[in-house]
Parts: sequence; C-alpha cells; structure tokens
Amino acid sequence: MEQSHILQLLVLLVMFFLASQVYSEPRGLRVDLIHVDSKGNYSKLELLQRAALRSNHRMARLIAKTTKAVDSGSKVQAPVHAGNGEFLMDLAIGTPSLPFPAILDTGSDLIWTQCKPCTDCFEQPTPLFDPLRSSTFSRIPCSSDLCQALPTSTCKSDCNYLYSYGDSSSTQGVLASETFAFGSTAVSDIAFGCGDANQGAGFSQGSGLVGLGRGPLSLISQLGLGKFSYCLTSLDESKKSPLLFGSLADLGGGAEKVQSIPLVKNPSQPSFYYLTLKGITVGSINLQIPSSTFELQDDGTGGLIIDSGTSITYLELAGYKMVRKAFLSQMQLPVADGTDISLDLCFSLPSDSSTVEVPKLKFHFDGADLDLPADNYMIVDSSTGLLCLTVMPSHGMSILGNFQQQNMQILYDLENEKLSFIPTQCDQL
Repeated sequence: MEQSHILQLLVLLVMFFLASQVYSEPRGLRVDLIHVDSKGNYSKLELLQRAALRSNHRMARLIAKTTKAVDSGSKVQAPVHAGNGEFLMDLAIGTPSLPFPAILDTGSDLIWTQCKPCTDCFEQPTPLFDPLRSSTFSRIPCSSDLCQALPTSTCKSDCNYLYSYGDSSSTQGVLASETFAFGSTAVSDIAFGCGDANQGAGFSQGSGLVGLGRGPLSLISQLGLGKFSYCLTSLDESKKSPLLFGSLADLGGGAEKVQSIPLVKNPSQPSFYYLTLKGITVGSINLQIPSSTFELQDDGTGGLIIDSGTSITYLELAGYKMVRKAFLSQMQLPVADGTDISLDLCFSLPSDSSTVEVPKLKFHFDGADLDLPADNYMIVDSSTGLLCLTVMPSHGMSILGNFQQQNMQILYDLENEKLSFIPTQCDQL
C-alpha cells in the first residue's frame, strides 16, 4: 500500500475515534439523596412546619405561573439525602471540582449554584464556586438556544438571567457551562446558572438547585438519557438513597408490584409532569368527587403535577373539602388547631395511647392506585400532642408532594411517557 494511502487511512481512523468520543453519551448516572434539614436537630413536626411554610408559597407561585402562561397566550448516579421538605443531591462542579450539594426539583428546569463574586447570597455549607479557578468554565452566548429557553433573560455580552420559584425565592446571574461530576462520572458542557444574587429560606442547606423538569435547561434534558428515578427516604432519616439516570433507572425486583401512570403534557406549562387523578378513597369510602375536579383544562389550568420540590400534597379545593370531611367523620380524636405549623387539619393525641388508628388514604390515577402508608400522609409529634394531615387545599392546580412519595421508588420514563412506582425501603437501595 502506498504511503499516502496509509496516511489517509490513519487520518480517517483518528477522525472516527474523535467523532465517537464527541457523540458518545453516558448510559447512566447515580446520585444519593439527602433531605435538606437532616443535619438539624428538629422533630418530625418541626421539619414539616419548616417545609409547609415554603410549600404554601411554592404552590401559589406554581399556580400563578400557569395562569401567566395562559394569559400570555453512561451510568450517571448521585447520592441524595433527606431533610425538612426538600432533598439534596451530592455532585461536584468545575475543574478542579468543588462539592456541590443541590436541591432536587422536578418542578423546575434550571441548574444553578452561587458564584463569586456574590453580591446577595445566602450562607451555604460549601465554598462558593469561583469561575476564575475553573479551567472548564465558559459563558454561554446570547445566541444560544439555551439562553432563549430562559423565562427571563437580558443580553449584552453575556446571557443574564432571573429565575424565580414557587416559594418566592430566586436566583440571578449569568448562564454558563461547566463540567459536572456525578461520583466518578464527569459530564462536560452542562449549562447552569452562575448566580451572584440569590434569595430563599429553603436554599441555605445547599449550594444551589438542580432542575429535573421537562424543559431544555434541566439536567435530564441536557443528559439526554430519557429516564431517571429516585427514592426518597422518610423525614427523620439522614441515610442516603439513589438518584439514577439512564439504564440504571430501571426499577428493581418485584416487577409484579410495579404500577404505571401515563404522563400528560400541558402546552401551557411544558416543564411540569402531569398525572391524571381520577378519584380518592378515605378509609372504605370512595369519595364521590366530580371527575372534572382534577382535570387539566383546555386553557392550561387545573390538573395535578408530581413535584419533588413541594413538601406536602395540595388538592383542588372541592376535592380537598371532601377528603377533609371524610377524615373528620372517621377519626376518633378531637380536632386541634394546626395554624402554627401551616397545616389545615390536626387532631389532639390522647396522652395515654402510644398508637392511633387512622383511615387509609388512596389516590386513584389513570392506570394505578397509590395506596399510601399512614406515615406518608399523617405527621405525629408526641411532644406537642398533634397528629396532622399533610394535605392542604389549593385553587387552580393540584400537587403530589414529596412527603407522599416517601419510600417509593419512582421512575420517570420520558421515552415512553409514563411514570412508574413501587413501594421500597429507600435507604436500603
């Protein structure tokens, strides 16, 4: 073979190798989950109190976002830890890498962390990320599709953003790209918000947030792996549980117990994961709630979303009233005031009893029944003598919160547009 032909062949082989590296994608990732306030010395009721206050604000703002939209016409994994309403995933950012514990949020898209120099920032458990010390930091130009995907942005030389959440918290800064490390797996060129003005009471035990919504800015969209799963431990545990991406996200054993629900899209709010809630049972009573109560309306209002960033469940007022009435009629305890902990329905525990029976709560979805254990909808604190229902009323949208998702392994399969779940002891995964 002539020397020139050999040289051409070598060039083609090198080009093929480089192309395979550029277009190869990670097949899976794992992250362990931890709850936000797991390191604080809080009782279960205090944990929920802190979370409920943020959830009330978040619920109102999520509904407002829907209304506004209508009016304006590889093996990737990470640890997650339990806290007081939100959950943290552990990852790292930059080169060299800096630890980055971030709130896990399926109700939003943007990934962000606090950056130096920070003009208005909350205290965080890890050092602030310094873009000048990272060799892989790069600002994203205004012409980028990801810059255009931001709900609020301004452009001069950089893509500057303002991103707000349902609990009135916000982050403001510049959109950039970086290398993120999920354990031993590093993924380059992930777009994120480098925030220099950030506000929010729920952020202080993390260093930012990772959005897992449907939009192009979210981590799941940028990874392009098509599915992810998580398993959230109960509030009073600091043990880790996994957040899994791609091929690792398949649910484990006991396939006969896996149930699936179709995911529904809302063009007015394309980032949210909507589920069709058809009915509710309290105790032995299948409540006669009109079928339209939880429906997603043609104008984009209504419906029910599943959200890891909202702590408790919110039900459209008409449906909630029937749930509340059913609990009142079936509970054999005096009603107590739950105003101080931002919960609507509480009962006084008897001083001479260590156990209390509560009615079963079951949600009937399109294709699956979520039969909740009592720990997933009642919160008890013997020090205050209160037993409270972790469900609240809403107007315009219903939300399945993370308190109701405890010890459920949940798989978001975007390729097949379905959500699957199976009861699991999450801290044993």
